[in-house]
Amino acid sequence: MTLKRNILLAGAVLLASGGLAQAEMVATTVNDLNVRAGPGPQYPAVGLATRGSTAVLDGCIEGSRWCRVDVNGMRGWVYADYLQMDYGGNQVIVEQHRAEIGVPVVTYESTASVVPADPQPAPGDELIGPVGAVETITPPETVRTYIETNPTETVRLGGDVVVGAEVPADVTFQTIPDYEYRYTRINDRPVLVDPGTRRIVYVYQ
Repeated sequence: MTLKRNILLAGAVLLASGGLAQAEMVATTVNDLNVRAGPGPQYPAVGLATRGSTAVLDGCIEGSRWCRVDVNGMRGWVYADYLQMDYGGNQVIVEQHRAEIGVPVVTYESTASVVPADPQPAPGDELIGPVGAVETITPPETVRTYIETNPTETVRLGGDVVVGAEVPADVTFQTIPDYEYRYTRINDRPVLVDPGTRRIVYVYQ
């Protein structure tokens, strides 16, 4: 075999490998969601991916809803329940069709000790609903004061606590005197909710 033929064959192998590397799994975000530095709500958000963003999916952790993605110039972790992909001509939720889609399994090893202050939502916990459009509000300081002086128990839900997200029907709200919105505490974060639509209109940091 000539040297020229060897070089041509090597080039063909490189091209084939390059084609395989470019076969990325592309998903779309179905909600506004935080992209986190690690696979869990206890990790800091590196940014917000808006609904409809294109995300390159590296894979998901086995036995977990968390998946690693590249989206809008950010690399991090999001819920598989909030990603959809084309499968057989239909858009399907990644979490519900991981085996059929063939989502790779990835692992995560923390380089730091990040321990949640309180128990976090478990994989089977109910999820916050889809995000919809809501009117932007700026609550008066009296509302914050009322919330701080009238604490309520926190509700554990899976997913990101973001403005526009729909709160499940079994979550109860607390009335704020002389104010149109209600409040509850989700994953230790006080939120204001429109009682008519059950959508979050404000999240206290």
